[in-house]
Amino acid sequence: MSLRSLLMPALSQRWLSRERLLKSRARVERVRLRTGDAHRVHCFHQVDDPYSALLAAGLPALAQRYDIELVAHVVGPPSDAAAPDRDRLVAYSRRDAQRLAQHHGLDFTDPGAQPSASALATATQALVAAAEQGRFVDAAGPLSAALWAGAAAGSPQPAPTAPLATPAQTAAHGAAATALRRRLGHYLGATLFYGGEWYWGIDRLHHLEQRLQALGAQRDGVTGLMFPPAADLAAPVALTGPPPIDFYFSLRSPYSAIVAPRVFELGRLTGAAVRLRWVLPMVMRGLPVPREKRAYISLDAAREAHSRGTPFGRLNDPVGRPVERGLALMPLAERQGRGPAYLLAFMHGVWAEGIDAGSDRGLRRIAERAGLAWADAQAALQDEAWRLTAEAHRVEMLGLGLWGVPSFRVRDTAVWGQDRLWAVQAALLNEPASTHPPTTAR
Repeated sequence: MSLRSLLMPALSQRWLSRERLLKSRARVERVRLRTGDAHRVHCFHQVDDPYSALLAAGLPALAQRYDIELVAHVVGPPSDAAAPDRDRLVAYSRRDAQRLAQHHGLDFTDPGAQPSASALATATQALVAAAEQGRFVDAAGPLSAALWAGAAAGSPQPAPTAPLATPAQTAAHGAAATALRRRLGHYLGATLFYGGEWYWGIDRLHHLEQRLQALGAQRDGVTGLMFPPAADLAAPVALTGPPPIDFYFSLRSPYSAIVAPRVFELGRLTGAAVRLRWVLPMVMRGLPVPREKRAYISLDAAREAHSRGTPFGRLNDPVGRPVERGLALMPLAERQGRGPAYLLAFMHGVWAEGIDAGSDRGLRRIAERAGLAWADAQAALQDEAWRLTAEAHRVEMLGLGLWGVPSFRVRDTAVWGQDRLWAVQAALLNEPASTHPPTTAR
């Protein structure tokens, strides 16, 4: 066992703990009170990003609900390193934004293509002018809606007449905004930064609202959340011959780790088989993951896990040999009908207990918890056939227009992300995406 494997569980447990997060929030608040500063929320808006358009539509309500100061920054897209399969990411984001809009009762329709370069340029100048003149909260939603409506209609103009920043002003603003985003530790648009913590899009807005409410920053009469997370299925449903759930995952993905128990529970409640589709982690396929992306994903996964009561945070990064050894046992576990049990044992062991799956002692502990005999596991470690299966799963996933994990397919529905399990559930129940009513928060 390496020194890294010995130290990582304790260090990660401290870094990702809820206690450390709450202490950090308390420290930020003490400084804010001492300096008399406002509750300042930075909004990073990416003009050609559908998720930014959805968030922009919610900014006026957010500003009305809380005593906050919103500071807007118009940023460029993520770097190639942070978005290694950009074409699939861009196309999927439009489809997913439409699904998310229907889910929450918002207005966004995938036009099937990105806005034109000229429309984007004009919209960017208009949004930069709004940001620098303090009008962004009220202007961003209509400007973004017009941009995407124009893309659907093939119009070169993004919005009604609006003040425009000069090209030089726009370039300077964008460079400074993108640099600030990176310095503060993020890489995406549709992000909010408050007091040392990041919140992505309307998917994570509830975390920010809960934090502000805990601080008493809500205005009189404000209750509930603007975009509450969907509840998982709580009781069995009678389905006749439900379709299977294809679950694409990586053993190194923290989001795969925290969603796995929920996927299997959904399968149990509906009678749907969960078909395991393992793939190698991106970094083991030659795709770099920037430092700020790794850090945000870990912190966000810990926050999501805590909100659902899922053990997480005492981890031992399985990149490399531990992943390979872990995947080598997947075919054995599936042949013995123990695939789900083994995956859950691996994910819990590595991501919640800090077990080193690269060691015989650690992997044996995981395997035997899942009911696998260690002698059988040792023999399975000599078989490299899992590599061909992992590659076949990767190709299959790409064919669905997806590029990362965790991803899911049910019937014709293919979605990415642990926070889209409600869409998997809706597909199993054959419900429309808009089944969940819009929030009634005031």
